[in-house]
Amino acid sequence: MRIAVSYDNKSIFKHVGDTKEFKVYDVENGNVVSSEVLQSVGAGRGMVVDFLTKHSCDVLICNEICGGAKGAVEETGAKVYGAVTGNADAAVEALLRGELKDGDTVVCNHE
Repeated sequence: MRIAVSYDNKSIFKHVGDTKEFKVYDVENGNVVSSEVLQSVGAGRGMVVDFLTKHSCDVLICNEICGGAKGAVEETGAKVYGAVTGNADAAVEALLRGELKDGDTVVCNHE
């Protein structure tokens, strides 16, 4: 499994469509085996979808995501965990323990 987190200085970046970096985690047998910080190119839902597709990500962890972007990400088959704040590594560990909440995605006001 590959997990992408909107990223800024060890924390989850506020709005995924404006993030300049994603931290991508490779997970095997329920454990993180590697991670790397990758630059994003562009902005908005197209950037998010392109990034997730290019890097074969199965999960997106973010804070704010617009409704159109959320739908576009879900169309790729990736699962979205929104309204997540704090440390990126801690959020991934919570997901792997089954403790990260699903369905609390913050949908911002612009499309």
